[in-house]
Amino acid sequence: MKTILSTGKSVDQTAADLEEACSRNGFGVLHVYNLKETLESKGFERAEEIRVYEICNPGHATNVLDIDLEINMALPCRVSIYSQDGETKVGMINPSDMLKMLSDDERLAAIADEVQSTILTIMKETV
Repeated sequence: MKTILSTGKSVDQTAADLEEACSRNGFGVLHVYNLKETLESKGFERAEEIRVYEICNPGHATNVLDIDLEINMALPCRVSIYSQDGETKVGMINPSDMLKMLSDDERLAAIADEVQSTILTIMKETV
């Protein structure tokens, strides 16, 4: 259901490497949520860094939406970078598993498998 990889890099270096890996692999970064900063601005202290990246490949997103517009609720894909117990981690909810919960259309499954494979490549290049 989820894939998590660890790295010895800092969160900042991992974030820079993730953005470069996305670009090399045909994905763009749409938005970054810094959950630590957001929570702290609301008075909730966090020791861990937590950044959530919304990433997208426009071609795959268009194909998914052409097949089933309601899948928009599962887009874009997300990759998290966070610190835990002194390690930096990079994780995702596997797109194939998520889409199986929303649709049993084989065309969507094939796209989700390809997207998942590419995001795993991005994560491996990042760590």
